Amino acid sequence: MLPINETMGFYSELFMLLAGCTYTVAFIAFAWDLAKSSKALRAVDLKAAAAAEALEAASSPAAAKIPVTAGSVREASTDRTDSDVSGPVGRAERPSSAVSAAGAGSGLGQTADAGMHYGAERRVPARVAVALTVLGASIHAVGVLTRGFGAGRVPWGNMYEFLTTGAFVAIAVFLVVLIRRDLRFLGTFVVGLVIIMLVAAGTAYMTPVGHLVPALQSYWLIIHVSIAVLSSALFTLTFAMSALQLVQAHRQKTIASGGADKLGFMRLVPSALSLENLSYRINAIAFVGWTFTLMFGAIWAEKAWGRFWGWDTKEVWTFVIWVVYAGYLHARATRGWTGTRAAWLSIVGYLCVVFNFTIVNQFFNGLHSYSGL
Repeated sequence: MLPINETMGFYSELFMLLAGCTYTVAFIAFAWDLAKSSKALRAVDLKAAAAAEALEAASSPAAAKIPVTAGSVREASTDRTDSDVSGPVGRAERPSSAVSAAGAGSGLGQTADAGMHYGAERRVPARVAVALTVLGASIHAVGVLTRGFGAGRVPWGNMYEFLTTGAFVAIAVFLVVLIRRDLRFLGTFVVGLVIIMLVAAGTAYMTPVGHLVPALQSYWLIIHVSIAVLSSALFTLTFAMSALQLVQAHRQKTIASGGADKLGFMRLVPSALSLENLSYRINAIAFVGWTFTLMFGAIWAEKAWGRFWGWDTKEVWTFVIWVVYAGYLHARATRGWTGTRAAWLSIVGYLCVVFNFTIVNQFFNGLHSYSGL
């Protein structure tokens, strides 16, 4: 067993603080991007609407009479055939498809590309936010590593370490997905959740660097908890997507019924259906990871306590989470539970994850009551 290095533990806490500060600035930049893009899109809508109205007025019968300087008034014919509108006059009388699409988009509350690919526009605040998030993740990684070096083991043996490591994995998964898909609209929500996790770790669950209790001194700690951390990070992403899905669905319903679009920044977010589809795929991957978490936990329990299952509170809630997400996947795939019902099921599943790793660890006595609190 390696000796404890308290100096490395101190540096780890310092790096966690610096990472939290960097994430806070990144959070502000992501929020600034949403606000600025909302204003820019609204300005584009106003220009498109004004252009469409001008073209409509130009093509109306009242505007078809054009005075001619020769002393006569020539009335432009509005009964031309398709061949007659091939010239400049015809194009002036009919709005272009681009303008029409822009005008229609403003009325229907268009959203981002369903494929979530990067567009040609340069969103400087979003780029700054991503750069700051990468910087914060780098500092965060150093904090996790120094915690591990200070403890002489993997840094996820208690609630403090689980939260700090889990927050790093969540932000790392987010940044990896950003390489292929434009999920910058999730930045405010994912970075915000990571900040909450770091604040909770540093205030409610602060634990000095130290050795593990004998029950946790096993290679199964690396296998079991690492998969649980990765699965929880994926569930964090789907929670943010499901929450946005509910907001986007409400916005689309409001616009379809003729209401005003009061959430202009949501045009940077894909449609509710696109969010639901992506969330479903990620939840399916996370569910497989959580299944292995449950299985490996049972194997570890047999080696540590001589039984695979004992209805310990922690074991029960781990199984409850598995059941909720299994129900979510089954209901959506076979029972037609789509839309807001699927989103709420995903959110309930994540709330169970949060309950399991906070309330259960802190207030329920059992064989897992050695989280360092």
